[in-house]
Amino acid sequence: MLQLVEAMNRLGTESAFEVLARANKLAQGGMDVINLGIGQPDFKTPEHIVEAAIKALKNGHHGYTPANGIPELREAVAADIAKYRKCEVNPDNVVIMPGGKPTMFFAITMFGAPGTEIIYPNPGFPIYESVIKFTGAKPVPMALHEENGFSFSADEVLGLITPATRLIIINSPANPTGGTVPRAEMDKLAKGLEDHPHVAIMSDEIYGRMLYDGREHVSMLEYENLRDRVIMLDGWSKTYAMTGWRLGYAVWPDALVDHATRLAINCHSCVNAPTQYAGIAALEGSQDAVDTMVSAFDERRRVIVSELNQVPGFRCIEPGGAFYAFPNIEDTGMSARELQDNLLQETGVAIIAGTSFGAQGEGYVRFSYANSTENIREAIRRIREYLGNR
Repeated sequence: MLQLVEAMNRLGTESAFEVLARANKLAQGGMDVINLGIGQPDFKTPEHIVEAAIKALKNGHHGYTPANGIPELREAVAADIAKYRKCEVNPDNVVIMPGGKPTMFFAITMFGAPGTEIIYPNPGFPIYESVIKFTGAKPVPMALHEENGFSFSADEVLGLITPATRLIIINSPANPTGGTVPRAEMDKLAKGLEDHPHVAIMSDEIYGRMLYDGREHVSMLEYENLRDRVIMLDGWSKTYAMTGWRLGYAVWPDALVDHATRLAINCHSCVNAPTQYAGIAALEGSQDAVDTMVSAFDERRRVIVSELNQVPGFRCIEPGGAFYAFPNIEDTGMSARELQDNLLQETGVAIIAGTSFGAQGEGYVRFSYANSTENIREAIRRIREYLGNR
C-alpha cells in the first residue's frame, strides 16, 4: 500500500469546482441549470488580447521565458501599478505566475511551518486555510463581520498577533463576501504592524479594479513603512476575463523576490510565452472592455441584492467590490451546505455554501453575479418558489 506523507491529508480543496462538476453533470442529464456558483466572468477575453497571443505564436514565441517573466511584461505591470495604485515598484520585484494561486502557495509555504501561525480572512478564499494547514502552521481566523460590511477590524487583527505569527493574509475586495476594507482600517492596521516587524503581509488584490459606489482601492503597497514585507498579488483572470489563460503576478519585497523566483523554477519553470504577450496587450491596450464589464457587474449587483432581499429567510447587504453577494440565510432554518445541495438538486440553481470558505461562513451562501440579469432573476424566482413550497 502506498504511504503518502501526512501533510496530504491536511490539504483541502475549492468547493466551487466540485459544485461546477455536479452542475455540469445535471445539465448533461437534461436539467436546466443556472450556475451562480463559479467565480468566473461571463464575458469573453477582449479581442485585442487574443490577437496579441496569436501574433506572439506566429512570431515564434514558442520557447522558455525567464522564470520571473519576460522583462516587457514585468515593466508593463510596474507601469500599471503606478497608474492604478499610485505606487512605484521596480520591475525586478515583479514575478509573473500561472494565475494567482501559485503566489498564495509560495508565500504561505515560505512562512508556514509547525509552531508558526498565519492569520487569514474567514470567511475567505478556501486555498488560504488549505495551504496553511498543509504547511503544518496554525491557521488563525480573522473574522469578517456582516455588520461591518465584511470588512475586518484592524484592532481585532492586531490583537491576534503573537510571537508565533509569521504572515497575515488580506483580501480586499474580497471573495466570497464582496467586502471592502476602508482606508481608515487599512491605515490603522499599517500603523499597528510597525510594532510587529516579524510579520509579513500577503495582500490579495485580484479584484482591485472591481469597486462600486465610488469606493477606492487601498493597496498595501501604498504603505512605505511595510514595503519591505508586503507581497502583493494580482492578475488578469478577473479584470480581463482571462481565467483560463492562467496569468497572474506578485510584487515581492527585495528579501523575498529571489526565493519566489527559485520556487517558480522548481515548480513550473516559467509562464507560457504567448500568454505573457497577451498580458502586455491587456495592460497597455484599451480598457473599455474592463469598464463595460464592471458597469455590467454593478447593474447586476443591484438586481441580485434587491431580489435576494425578497427571498423568505434571506437578508443581503450590498457588496462593495468583486462580483459576489453573500446573503445571510439563517432564517431559512437550513445549514449552508444543506441549502446549497437542495437548491442544485431541486431547482437547478448552483450556489456555494458559506462553509466552503471557512467555519465563519455558516449561515451564509455565496452567489456569483457573473451571469446575465435574466438568469439571476430566474434563479432567484426558483429559489423563492422552492422555499415557499417547503
